[in-house]
Amino acid sequence: MKKIVAGLVIIFLVFAVTIAAVAAADTPGSEGDPVVTKSYVDNQIAQLKSSGTVSNTYVVVEVKAGQKVLGKSGTEIILRSGEASAIDNGANGVSDITAGQDLMTGQIVGQNHLLLVPKEDGRGIQAVTDLFVMVRGPYSIQ
Repeated sequence: MKKIVAGLVIIFLVFAVTIAAVAAADTPGSEGDPVVTKSYVDNQIAQLKSSGTVSNTYVVVEVKAGQKVLGKSGTEIILRSGEASAIDNGANGVSDITAGQDLMTGQIVGQNHLLLVPKEDGRGIQAVTDLFVMVRGPYSIQ
């Protein structure tokens, strides 16, 4: 009988310690596990979009001959009209997703090819003639 009581006491203690550990863990809404509202998340996304950090749509950009379109990390560029050549970073090129190749400085960009700039390190395209491009993501024109 003493063994049964001792066994039950041990089981009860293990159960009590388990309950205490679960209760001590971060509970939803606490500082360790904060709850955010949909309006807060929407507001944060809107701020990112307005700052040019995030864009879900392509922007049509007119580029004059000789100008450069330089992308930042993850920028997508599609040449719609005109002629352009790639600008690499000295070691790696611009990813031509359509052709499945890396374009190095001076290589011609194909019209309607999707280009991806992997890092913000001076990669992009240079306009040989006046052109229009579609850009999604942060970029600069020089």
